[in-house]
Amino acid sequence: MSRTPGAEDQRWLAVAGRDARSAFIFGVTSTGFFCRPGCPAPIPSRTRVRFFADPKEARSAGFRPCRRCHPEAATQARGLLDRARELLDSAPAGRSTKWLAAEVGLSLSQLRRGFRAAFGLTPAEYARALKTGRARAALAGGAPVTEALYQAGFGSSRAFYELVPEALGMSPTEFRRGAAGIDIRYTIFDSALGSLLVATTERGICAVKMGSHQTELEEQLQTEFPGANLIRDDPTLSQVRSEVRRLAAGRAGGAELPLDVHGTVFQWQVWRQIQRIPSGQTKTYGQLASEIGRPSAARAVARACATNQVALVIPCHRVVPVGGGEGGYRWGKERKSRLLAAESEGG
Repeated sequence: MSRTPGAEDQRWLAVAGRDARSAFIFGVTSTGFFCRPGCPAPIPSRTRVRFFADPKEARSAGFRPCRRCHPEAATQARGLLDRARELLDSAPAGRSTKWLAAEVGLSLSQLRRGFRAAFGLTPAEYARALKTGRARAALAGGAPVTEALYQAGFGSSRAFYELVPEALGMSPTEFRRGAAGIDIRYTIFDSALGSLLVATTERGICAVKMGSHQTELEEQLQTEFPGANLIRDDPTLSQVRSEVRRLAAGRAGGAELPLDVHGTVFQWQVWRQIQRIPSGQTKTYGQLASEIGRPSAARAVARACATNQVALVIPCHRVVPVGGGEGGYRWGKERKSRLLAAESEGG
């Protein structure tokens, strides 16, 4: 009978994987030093590792700070970055990155570099994602555009119309009406994983779906974009089709494919981190949660994977459970197994 992995299992995976984004401390009983995950020193034996919440707790247990990874300074810096994110979550609209850096006591370069390393987005990108997410929720709920403008925290209609269309892939009014009048071109083709549908807007790929029947995939696309003009256009999308077919065969993609995918700040943090997983490798839900600074959010990471609208391009099949096995997959466990096997063999 398998057991549910605990917090220490997740922490050990972070130590063994040198996950510098994890926010905890570990002590090594054979040396008496405490380190942060990602320390360049040799990885100790699991039996010689103790975990602590912070350097103070490790010192109380009799451990000394490592001279290679400087865990106390790193922990202090991470605390400042967490504070910066909290300020962005609650700060009034219009606060600048310069203001944020001054509030937490970091230089602009330290803030930008550290924030992106910890959370996958720069402070400016994070703030924009927060506002566009609020706008998207308000518009989807039927709010008038002018009301959504102020609910989202935009200071002017000009800023609203400049930023929100870029994030939503359509104008605010069009989004509220279910993408009415928007042209979405799509192609359907056979692949190593069965039938594949790839759909695009002017800005990039908005959907990649797998199935057994082409009619089923077209019906799914119609349901997701009820107001759009759906146009099958195999010739125009031939290059995109070739790239996605490569991915379906387990081969690393060539050209970077532009995306037009909607999601929350958290979802985009997860999806961007997934895109960094090399072909042929996997990570656990817990590892990804730690990498984006949310070590207790493994289940939320799993939900973000399940809501991924562009299979293969955001390779959520490379995320697996910590307890072993391949785990679930929106497009079927058999497809996930075949993908992972093909990628491990180099396609």
